[in-house]
Amino acid sequence: MNMNLTLKVWRQKNAQTKGKMVDYKVTDISEHMSFLEMLDVLNEDLVKKGEEPVAFDHDCREGICGMCSLFINGEAHGPDRLITTCQLHMRKFKNGDTIYIEPFRAKAFPVIKDLIVDRMAFERIQQAGGFISVNTSGNTTDANSILIPKHNADLSMDAAACIGCGACVATCKNSSAMLFVSAKVSQFALLPQGRIEAKERVLNMVRQMDLEGFGNCTNTEACEVECPKGISLENIARMNREYLSASIF
Repeated sequence: MNMNLTLKVWRQKNAQTKGKMVDYKVTDISEHMSFLEMLDVLNEDLVKKGEEPVAFDHDCREGICGMCSLFINGEAHGPDRLITTCQLHMRKFKNGDTIYIEPFRAKAFPVIKDLIVDRMAFERIQQAGGFISVNTSGNTTDANSILIPKHNADLSMDAAACIGCGACVATCKNSSAMLFVSAKVSQFALLPQGRIEAKERVLNMVRQMDLEGFGNCTNTEACEVECPKGISLENIARMNREYLSASIF
């Protein structure tokens, strides 16, 4: 079935100008299209009319990179679960629907243009401690020779699934980044390779998170619900324990 839709899209020329919602009509949209393909159709129509196309971020379109972060009808990545915007299909909407499309809203995610926000705050948090040092002296130990309990390995891999899209921040009433940061902390805290720098890591990453202007967690649990990779709130509890231990000892 094909659909005719009304789109209310946030348009903002740059970070310095004031943005507003602009109405557009799209017609003959297939229910099998992805949401981004629908936006491609809109932009093709705008270009034909000599108008400025809507700027939105995307790359892999396979649910891996997290760049396609849009706020759709009041939900990060739209009305589906465990998917990114590029994995959202138009069959989730009905003919005649009005769809509101906005960028992720957070002080630490300033709008660059239209639906594109600057998420370099996440990169700076990663740079503050989201890594391990590697001994390249020639006496290194093969990582595969270190025995790790399967439970810990599974939890670490679950945390590592975070793609840093920012849905947790956009969904949280406080614009908290704690689900993202806790996933990055947990990824290493659960493995012996990450324990060497565990104290410095959690202190530095939390400090950078606060410097970026993200809010704090108040346990509303919306972040886990909207996360496209289902990152667990248990990671926040683990990060809090890591932080408390690092602060005391």
